[in-house]
Amino acid sequence: MLRELRTACLVLVALTGVTGVAYPLLVTGVAQLCFPRQANGSLLEAGGRVVGSALIGQPFDDPRYFWSRPSATAGFPYNGAASAGSNLGPTSDALRDAVQARVLALRAADPGNAAPVPVDLVTASGSGLDPHISPAAARYQAARVARVRGIPLAGVRTLVEQHTEGRQFGILGEPTVNVLALNRALDGRTGR
Repeated sequence: MLRELRTACLVLVALTGVTGVAYPLLVTGVAQLCFPRQANGSLLEAGGRVVGSALIGQPFDDPRYFWSRPSATAGFPYNGAASAGSNLGPTSDALRDAVQARVLALRAADPGNAAPVPVDLVTASGSGLDPHISPAAARYQAARVARVRGIPLAGVRTLVEQHTEGRQFGILGEPTVNVLALNRALDGRTGR
């Protein structure tokens, strides 16, 4: 029995070394060598400081900016440590009320816009962290952003088109617009 116990302990130590130390170090090293930007969180910088990640949404509520999808994370919006959907189904009264409130807020921010509100502006993504909106959601907001900033609508629409990312590999998913990248470009163009 002592022999089996010693063998079990040696196997435990060996597997801990391989799976708990060597493998994570190998994967981290390969990631840092081959994909350093992604391995470090796809961070975006401005003026020498980190302003966000291209992978996690941020709340924008100033009418001068394009607004992100709503977030359903716990604690605070876009909480990367609490990724979760709302788990509210299509028959949920709470979801209906939240969507109606979001539609009213969008209408109040841009009273002259009678276009239908794109669904991704009033519903959270499955993770609650999505940094993207649809091109339709960006176009819906373009007139408001141009009016509040006092810049030509054509220029804002051009920025939206420049920041529209196509389908992955040309076939997977739908075109999207990264809200943080678009807002940073907008600030760069207009000097805030």
